[in-house]
Amino acid sequence: MMNGHDGELEQMRAGVSCAVLLERHPPPWQLDKKESTRHCLKYRRAAGEILLVTHEGRGWWDPGSTAKGDVFGLVQYLNPGLNFGEVRKLLRPFVGLSPSYPVHEARSAPPRPVVPFDVKWNSRRRPARGSPTWRYLTEQRRLPTPTILAAVYAGVLREGPYASAWFAHHDHDGGLTGIEMRGPEYRGFSPGGEKTLFRLPGKLPNSSVPMRRLVVAEAPIDAMSIATVERLRADTLYLATAGGMGPATLTALELQLRELSERPGGVLVAATDNDRAGDGYAARLIEMAQAAGVGSERLLPLHGLKDWNDVLKQGRSS
Repeated sequence: MMNGHDGELEQMRAGVSCAVLLERHPPPWQLDKKESTRHCLKYRRAAGEILLVTHEGRGWWDPGSTAKGDVFGLVQYLNPGLNFGEVRKLLRPFVGLSPSYPVHEARSAPPRPVVPFDVKWNSRRRPARGSPTWRYLTEQRRLPTPTILAAVYAGVLREGPYASAWFAHHDHDGGLTGIEMRGPEYRGFSPGGEKTLFRLPGKLPNSSVPMRRLVVAEAPIDAMSIATVERLRADTLYLATAGGMGPATLTALELQLRELSERPGGVLVAATDNDRAGDGYAARLIEMAQAAGVGSERLLPLHGLKDWNDVLKQGRSS
């Protein structure tokens, strides 16, 4: 016999449609009716954001990553900072509601950015000491000067508006593919760009130390944080995938692993977040490393914290 707690969980699991949650989650998602089927509803939000609702509203998955699950997992995917008690509180008003299926109005042609992202990148300056972006990275994110300068010298960090930091994504040949943007009140990716990999070398450009180690995090700030914890190991290339791993990111990782496989003792370190999505990403990375003949390991954030920037902030504030 189920107790009250278990009964409520089952009521929510059976009585809250993932479609209802998406339609009422700010900013709301809308149904792409043309690309939906009876058994798979395609919801869109903003540019390029897609989630699929399956199992008559009881399941969902993100086609751009390995993320999937039930309605509880969907709440935590959309609101990573909520604990399970807060998830239950959020879901209670949605029990028994039916989807309204607001239609996503597709434009006849995808909007083109007024200014190409590479032109925008070249127009932004490198972070300067005391600037709003510098203060955001050093004060809020607790990144030290050597790590920030390493990213500057590597050409992967610029200042954006409103104290935001811009992080470059490059393909394996060094071409700029897009800009990941993160600030105190904003996060996003450049329109028209493609997510590949943020790459931060742990060594100076003139160093002769061979790269034998890839450390893969989800966000550039997390990659810079673990680089700080490890004191920028010269044998390491610190990478970030911008969360989910789309086709271009997977291709970039495969090429990087192929190069690493030619060096003795090469290892991939999965330093993704300490949560269900992070575990899924780590499993995928380890599988890719094994396929490439490269060693692998899972490196969890210390002290049970969620990500490596949490580790850095706690360590530097204690």
